[in-house]
Amino acid sequence: MDATAAIAELRELSTQIETVVVIARDGSLVASSVQEEAATRIAAAARDLAEGADQVRRDLGREALAQLQAATPEGSVFLVVDDHRTAVATTGADPTVGLVFYDLKTLLRQIAEGDGKAADEEQERTDGSA
Repeated sequence: MDATAAIAELRELSTQIETVVVIARDGSLVASSVQEEAATRIAAAARDLAEGADQVRRDLGREALAQLQAATPEGSVFLVVDDHRTAVATTGADPTVGLVFYDLKTLLRQIAEGDGKAADEEQERTDGSA
């Protein structure tokens, strides 16, 4: 599934997630549920948040950052990181934390599976035209 379709499906299923932005490991915007300007700001803030959390992790000698929640009285920001992308979501106050993390991990898995299918289709086209 491509990133835009995966985000649309997540937004239909999740009552807690308000906004979603997916960024590549190089920091480029992959897809978003908000306008590009807002998505770019969210992506930059998420990169800063992840870098700060990762520095703390390194200082403590812990394993690589996989997920993060930053909570305020008004709502939370969630980050989930895989090998290729980071999913960032905002919620209202008092979200079901485990469910939001599950939803974001599912989102990244669907996008990765879509990447695999696209690569397979490209390989089939290349093999067929040789």
